[in-house]
Amino acid sequence: MSGNIPSAEALPLAGLIALAEGGIASRVLAKNGGGSVTLFAFDQGQGLSEHTTPFDALAIVLDGALTLTIGGQAVTAVAGTIVRLPASVPHAVDATVTSRMLLVMIREPKAA
Repeated sequence: MSGNIPSAEALPLAGLIALAEGGIASRVLAKNGGGSVTLFAFDQGQGLSEHTTPFDALAIVLDGALTLTIGGQAVTAVAGTIVRLPASVPHAVDATVTSRMLLVMIREPKAA
């Protein structure tokens, strides 16, 4: 994968993004035709409004706690947990406390 971080280096995730007080910060770590990996930092009370994507995603909570609403169902995700967000199902993210999340987008290969 090509992206914004160098290859063949062990990088501490905590040092790759700074919290935006009262807001949300994000940084794409890697991206190619197969998907992307994005690091998010949410201040308490911040989130992403309901939206859909045409492909599956995995939300990995690194620290803090998030409420992910997926197809109308609220899921509490704490540090060390992973949640699959299915393609074409509306979802939203709300940070109940200051939190960091790694989002892995998985795109379907294009038909030949």
